[in-house]
Amino acid sequence: MTAPTGPTETGDIAEFEQEFTSAPPGRTPLVIKLLVAATFVVILNETIMVNAVPRLMADFQITSTTAQWALTVFMLTMASVIPVTGWFLQRVTTRTAYATAMTTFSIGTVIAAAAPTFGVLLVGRVVQAGGTAVMMPLLMTTLMTVVSAQDRGRVMGQVTLAMSCAPALGPAVSGILLELGSWRLIFVAVLPIAVLVGFFGHRQLVNVGETTTSPVSWLSVVLAAGGFSSFVYGLSKVGNAEWPEPTALIGAGVVLIALFAIYQVRLQRDERPLLDLRTLLHRNYAVSLVLMAAGFMAFLGSMILLPLYLQDLRGLTELQTGLMVMPGGLAMGLLGPQVGKVYDRIGARPLVIPGSIAMVALLFGLSRIGAETPYAVIVVLHVALMASLATVFTPVFTIGLGDLSPQLYSHGSSLLGTLQQVAGAIGTALLVVIMTNRTEHLAKAGEHPVDAFMGGLQWAFATGAVIGVVVVAMALLLLPGKSDLPAAEGHGGH
Repeated sequence: MTAPTGPTETGDIAEFEQEFTSAPPGRTPLVIKLLVAATFVVILNETIMVNAVPRLMADFQITSTTAQWALTVFMLTMASVIPVTGWFLQRVTTRTAYATAMTTFSIGTVIAAAAPTFGVLLVGRVVQAGGTAVMMPLLMTTLMTVVSAQDRGRVMGQVTLAMSCAPALGPAVSGILLELGSWRLIFVAVLPIAVLVGFFGHRQLVNVGETTTSPVSWLSVVLAAGGFSSFVYGLSKVGNAEWPEPTALIGAGVVLIALFAIYQVRLQRDERPLLDLRTLLHRNYAVSLVLMAAGFMAFLGSMILLPLYLQDLRGLTELQTGLMVMPGGLAMGLLGPQVGKVYDRIGARPLVIPGSIAMVALLFGLSRIGAETPYAVIVVLHVALMASLATVFTPVFTIGLGDLSPQLYSHGSSLLGTLQQVAGAIGTALLVVIMTNRTEHLAKAGEHPVDAFMGGLQWAFATGAVIGVVVVAMALLLLPGKSDLPAAEGHGGH
């Protein structure tokens, strides 16, 4: 049965739409379940190539720096496209946005699977990321529109499964697939899942909210794409190039982003910004934005450190490494809905404050591991870290976006998604550079290579703990209680 694509006056259709966009208290609307499934599939691909770098180097006869572009270009595209999605989601219907995202992602997956050269593989990754960039803001905007304020925490917990658990599971999934065959198998395995989720999801989805016909500001598009991509690209070059190059790229990115922000403020006077920055005038949203940025810096930065330690120092295979980090990813995903239910009862602060303090303590604990630390201890520390992050991310997503008015949902989720990409790039670059520089310093001082590597790794994890202090500080600034969430009256347009 195909869902209606436009407004209708028949009672049967109204009941049909009601079935898919609303649910009794304690139940999740089907529209959200479909979007969560699709978002999980597309976001998984952000980190699914982590373990494939050595295979790409061998198959295409390229250096490790070049092969890393299979990861970097995905993040670059996400950072460039997400700022535009706030405008896009207000202009098109839910079904159109979903079809566009899943079709684009599937086409990119086909291109990547069949890529005869590394350049074509990068094109496939860019197209994949273009589809992924639409899905996350679409899910968040739809959730805030159709789920009542008192039930959002529980439903947002399910969203955590897609947004936080998927990147954590990416390396584990790729490790298993690489054990079975070529790196192309990663894309071959993802494609039928993406096609099926896209097809059945589109058949069942109904449109949520109203569309608007505001014109696009192409200057804003250019400034956003140029600014965020230059900034993230510059960060990716830190440690891999002479300082003038990344410094120039990061500087150019900052200037373009500043010009973009200034221009958006000007466009707001005529109610036609590409990304509405009035979201930042809402205190809980602004605090949540900083908290999430710092949290993702520590989260993604530490996620890249542990595989380096397990493979480069302990000599584990890609599959063994993937299986080591899988329990942590599963813990985060499974805890999300439970944390959401607790949030609906007691609010954000009783969860986020202890969760952020635990995150700092566990990152400091990881900074104390050595070359002989039992694997069981490492797994326990990692699982506990992911669990603490679940108690932070789920409530903060909910209370931050819940602080906005419905017409700002799409802009708020787009800005949050953009900042996640940028924060992840900053965290990864910062922690890897600190680890590398400290390792080189200790090696030059005559330390054994193993001791030098551990010294660098410990400094990097300790830096993650310091970043976590910002999360604690922001948690203390959150307004108390769920009573601050506005009632979900009406439907925001997108």
